[in-house]
Amino acid sequence: MSETGTGVPATARRAWLGLAVLILPVLLVSMDMSVLYLAMPTVTAHLDPDATQQLWILDIYGFLIAGLLITMGNLGDRIGRRNILLAGACVFGLASILAAFAPSAGVLIAARALMGVGGATLLPSSLSLISSLFPDPRRRAAAIGVWTAFFAGGSAVGPLIGGMLLHQFWWGAVFLINIPVLLVLLVLGPFVLPEHRAAGRGPLDLLSVATSIGGILPVVYAVKQAAAEGGDPITVLIGLVGVVVLVAFVRRQRHLAEPLLDLSLFRRGLFSVAIGSSTAGMMSLAAMSYLTSTYLQSVAGRDVLSAALLGIPAAAVVFVCSMGGARVARRLGTRTAFACALGLAALGNLMLSGLGVDGGIAWYIAGSTVAGLGYGTMFTLVSEVSVSSVPPERAGSAVGISETSFELGNGLGLSLLGSLAALVFRSGGDYAPTLGETIARAGADAGLVRAARGSFVDGMHVATTVGAALLAMMAVIAIFAGRGRAARAQREPAVEAAAG
Repeated sequence: MSETGTGVPATARRAWLGLAVLILPVLLVSMDMSVLYLAMPTVTAHLDPDATQQLWILDIYGFLIAGLLITMGNLGDRIGRRNILLAGACVFGLASILAAFAPSAGVLIAARALMGVGGATLLPSSLSLISSLFPDPRRRAAAIGVWTAFFAGGSAVGPLIGGMLLHQFWWGAVFLINIPVLLVLLVLGPFVLPEHRAAGRGPLDLLSVATSIGGILPVVYAVKQAAAEGGDPITVLIGLVGVVVLVAFVRRQRHLAEPLLDLSLFRRGLFSVAIGSSTAGMMSLAAMSYLTSTYLQSVAGRDVLSAALLGIPAAAVVFVCSMGGARVARRLGTRTAFACALGLAALGNLMLSGLGVDGGIAWYIAGSTVAGLGYGTMFTLVSEVSVSSVPPERAGSAVGISETSFELGNGLGLSLLGSLAALVFRSGGDYAPTLGETIARAGADAGLVRAARGSFVDGMHVATTVGAALLAMMAVIAIFAGRGRAARAQREPAVEAAAG
């Protein structure tokens, strides 16, 4: 594959400056996955969304990113990765302004969807440009570690930043904080980032683009609705349509010379382990973050700033461990490192069973911190393996798949595990769809408020336990799956060396 370079040469100093600019959009995109967790009670009070709208406010962003990542990565190869990065930053910024001043829940959902479109251009182009900035493998590995740390850390610090902003400003401030950061990217990007455009690529397969989005969204919607409201015929029909479209998408990829999704990558053992780990990890992390944020405010009675400060230990651990994941792989081996990270994340989720209506803050701090040890290590291993376990000519496709698994896992965690928690909550009594609405309607009925809080805690325990079970199963798969294939076993030492 050839490329055309229209940017400045990537000297060592400029390369690291370019990396500093690249991690800005990564931080924003990952942070905006979780920044609304603490803000949702305030948003609910001002915009009065119903239960379904609340879930869509949270997860439409992640679903659109997941559906468009591979497409935008392919598009960046054709029109230029720096070009699409800067264009995506403009879209993301305009959508952030619209979200900040949204007058209704419907407008906020539309703004979050537009932010998802912009975010889908930022992630693959930023990681792909690292290869142009750092041709040396060792420096490139270090740069990918930094990129991953900010990607994983952004999701962890989102609630913290959101809480601090909400303590001083109105809820729209959690979106306006994006604007000055994006301005830095737009001003410096053209000067410090090299352009990369692959030559000789055929046109983008628009039918594959349409079927990928048209399959993912109906399936996720159907699962979310079935978990939250029950499986009525219309919901089942929507889900079946999505499955049929996804099957058609997969079949088409097998016959294209330049597929959007390179299915052959999944025959590589470590790559499949990485994708499975990122999906399970983000599912459990998203559910845990959202549910504990609601717990701290609506059950434990903490204000947004206090709730945000309690999340500092976990956020710090996620960031630090993201930087050191490659060293863990070098010492333990990649498969063992994945299993240990998944196990720690599962243990941290189980520790949240110590949370109760009358106390348990210490359990929250301890559990979220232990889980952070696992999540931070796991996510940097995913990025390393996704790049190093495939030939260079397939790295772009691998990166797109790994990032899609992150975003899809986040959305599925909110829709599936979040809906499971809501189902358990509502089965505990004659409550409103959400805990916040129930408390508001209860008025002076202290008994009803306490019962509702207890039912919410039960739902949270069920959801986090299911998340822990998913992580534990993935840990077993990481150790044992596919070990009998000699070719796969021969590739692993090389991947572990690259991760180190």
